Amino acid sequence: MIMVAHLSITLDEALYARLKNELPPKRISAFIEEAIRAKLRPSKETLAAGYKAAAREPWRRNLEEDWAATEVDEWPE
Repeated sequence: MIMVAHLSITLDEALYARLKNELPPKRISAFIEEAIRAKLRPSKETLAAGYKAAAREPWRRNLEEDWAATEVDEWPE
């Protein structure tokens, strides 16, 4: 179950008018939530899950072989 919090915010009247004009009825809250999510940095848990999912992608394992040559202690001069 998703928990929701209700809050009161203050917006410039012109901005609020644009929201009312450009969004379908009952979509302002969802629009603001999406905008906030896009602006905030991902949580550590979200990043960790993304990295784990990416590590399971088969094509990435093929890249490991290609990049193995760059993993040397010393670069040639």
